[in-house]
Formats: sequence, C-alpha cells, structure tokens
Amino acid sequence: MATHSAPNPSEPPQPAERGGPEPPADGLGPDAELEARALLMYEDPRFRELRTRLLRFVVPAGIAFFSWFLLYVLMSAYARGVMSTQVVGSLNIALVFGLLQFVSTFGIALLYARYTDRRFDPLADELRAELESEPKVPGARKGETA
Repeated sequence: MATHSAPNPSEPPQPAERGGPEPPADGLGPDAELEARALLMYEDPRFRELRTRLLRFVVPAGIAFFSWFLLYVLMSAYARGVMSTQVVGSLNIALVFGLLQFVSTFGIALLYARYTDRRFDPLADELRAELESEPKVPGARKGETA
C-alpha cells in the first residue's frame, strides 16, 4: 500500500506543482537544444578564429603588463637608490613608476576595447546571432537538408 506524504518544503517544487509546463517527452527542451548547438559551435572554424583573435591580444598584453609590474616591484625592492632619485621636487622615480602603472592599466583597457570593437565583436555577434536563431530544419545541422 502506497502512502502519500506531504511535500518537503526544503525541496524545490516539481514542474506540475508550480504550475509550469511539463518537460518535453523527448528530453530535449529549448535549453538542451541550445546547448547542443553551442557544442557544435566549438568545431566551427570561425569560432576558432575568434579565440585566436582574442589570444593574439590578451597573451602579449598580459605578458607585457606583468613584466612591467614585476620590474616595478623588483626595482622597489632591490634598486632603492634608483627608485629614490628625485625627478622634480619631492617626486621620485618610484612615484612616477607607480603612477605609470595606473596609466598603463587604463591604456591597455582602452586598447583592448578598440581591438575588440574592430577585430572581435563583429565575428562574435555573427556567431551569437547564428547560435541563438532558430534552426531552419528542426534537428538538422548547418548544411544539412531535410
């Protein structure tokens, strides 16, 4: 004999309990279909080009900035005589280097924004529009016909 117990309030309500639609019988809802199409997008040569374009900027800029920051830290620790050299009044090289860290950070951010506007965003927008659009033939991949 089956007994029916009251729903546990700590568990999330099931779709029928919250009045939502039942999950599709085939198990492929809109989210699953979008996820499947996104996995296929990884194989697209345009997506690979998009990743390559991003890495062409991010890796060299990251290395350059990290090297510049490391130079500042090492000189502050081991070249105190150089860093304490007065430039103008009480302004010394260490303070100039520190301020240039901020300038270089904002400069890299601006360069990145310009780079992505020109080289990254147009292709990313194209791929996103294709990914989020409804497939022409349900269940078909790009290039396949019914």
